[in-house]
Amino acid sequence: MMKPMDTTIGVIGGSGFYEFLDGAREVAMETPYGLPSAPISIGRIEGTPVAFLPRHGKDHQFPPHVVNYRANIWALKELGVRRIIGPCAAGSLRLEMEPGQFVISDQLVDRTWGRHDTFYDGPRTTHVAFDQPYCPELRALALARAREVGIVAHDGGTVVTIQGPRFSTKAESRWFQSLGWEVLNMTQYPEAYLARELEICYVNIALITDYDFGLETGAGPVSHEAVLRVFTDNLTRLRTLLTAIVPRIPEARDCICSRALAGAT
Repeated sequence: MMKPMDTTIGVIGGSGFYEFLDGAREVAMETPYGLPSAPISIGRIEGTPVAFLPRHGKDHQFPPHVVNYRANIWALKELGVRRIIGPCAAGSLRLEMEPGQFVISDQLVDRTWGRHDTFYDGPRTTHVAFDQPYCPELRALALARAREVGIVAHDGGTVVTIQGPRFSTKAESRWFQSLGWEVLNMTQYPEAYLARELEICYVNIALITDYDFGLETGAGPVSHEAVLRVFTDNLTRLRTLLTAIVPRIPEARDCICSRALAGAT
């Protein structure tokens, strides 16, 4: 019987990922920050224990601006998770980053508001460095494995996290593009940052589902239906990539994430 603390790798994604875990069982968690989005499923990928959490809930009932990000990250930490893979749907701000392709993001811009985005509300003031928001070790591994299995994955890209649940206006989209950002999403902040606060490695795999409307592609406005269709059509490829990455994650860590709190308080 696998114990929760045997699990050092976590995946936060959509409900379509349940099928890739072998022998999954659910663990109900409570945290000082409330309940996570759903019970956490613990199973295996090619023998490697993995904890899976659907960030929007089992029935996708939590829109991005009300997801309990603190409870989600805290619950995974309590289970012993030290590395998180955070795949997400994303809109492209660059013509060369096409729907159906992946971006292994290397930078993040926060355009959200009102979200609980820290575990350190005092009385001890803690400032955690976030100049490199994604784990460089996991990024390198994800890129290498994508190439080995023949999946197009762009090396780096700035993901701008908008508040949601609405999509961007055309003016906003053009503004983001003019600033040099590559992809757009609604959940990467504060999810990635909260992981850093708990010294958990985090890597983002952005699946491009559409061109954001500021790009002159001739396509109509972004719709939830179209985004969901592209995401669903590419779930098999995303599972293939995750299955390629997870067994190759080394046990030892020597990255910025593992010592994020050194000198922070």
